[in-house]
Amino acid sequence: MRQKRSYGRVLVVSTLVGCLEVALTVVVALVYVRTQPPPDTPPDWAAIGGSLVALTPLVGFVSFLLSLVFVLPAVALADLTTRGPGGRAAWWAAVAAPPAVAALLAAPVLIVATYNDAPTGSTLAFWASATASLSLGAVIALPRGEGLLRRVAVWGAAAVAGAGVFGALGLAVGLLPAYEPPRIGPETMTGTWIDHTRGRLAFTPDGRVTATGVGVHRPGDHPDDPSRRCSGSGTWSYEPGPDVWSQKVRIEIPECHWPAWGVDGTGQEPRISQDVGDPGSGQLYRLRKASDRT
Repeated sequence: MRQKRSYGRVLVVSTLVGCLEVALTVVVALVYVRTQPPPDTPPDWAAIGGSLVALTPLVGFVSFLLSLVFVLPAVALADLTTRGPGGRAAWWAAVAAPPAVAALLAAPVLIVATYNDAPTGSTLAFWASATASLSLGAVIALPRGEGLLRRVAVWGAAAVAGAGVFGALGLAVGLLPAYEPPRIGPETMTGTWIDHTRGRLAFTPDGRVTATGVGVHRPGDHPDDPSRRCSGSGTWSYEPGPDVWSQKVRIEIPECHWPAWGVDGTGQEPRISQDVGDPGSGQLYRLRKASDRT
């Protein structure tokens, strides 16, 4: 005889699945960050880690609340609509649970989207992703066998840890595309490059360059201090270096004194940059290649 459904256990398992989904999302996000250009200001990983730890109870509470409001009723509806002869729930309750979650989510998602005048496409995408996330908790919580909570905890933790290990190894051996600066050249440099204040460098193919209000940062300058602005004309040269990380752009303007500029950004939006502050601070002052419409 099949064990009677314990909706308390459904609630606990679904809450645990929600927490594991958040943990897996954090791991994937951290791996994804390694495939993108570095920000102008490096992230404070200690503060981020502390925030994640502090938010853990909130994540658990939200997961519990969503499980209580959506997953638990969805499992009950699936049991009711798929109950077979003798009052036993049929195996296809797992098929009925996701549509039940989608139906329960439809009204609140529609109300919030209407109130905020959200685009239809974004609303449908959110509805689908929320349905998939909560349905996973419902489907995993359906089995009645003993030890379900322990199995979910062990396999879920293994999935999160495995994602982290795979991501780290994938970045190390090249299976995942760890970020590298684009390979540029003199042709790419020709044109106008601008910073966040519209200071600009205009490079010409004959090796001339004109600076207009471009920042100059001296060693030891604090990143928050205002930079001196420099304007003038001079020459420039591109040094390819042995690899993409060592390519440099040298600019010689009598009025301005810059070390060699590094290269980063992407192939679609290349950037040149100067370090700001102490060596290794990770703070960057960047100029990006302006499009014809800029």
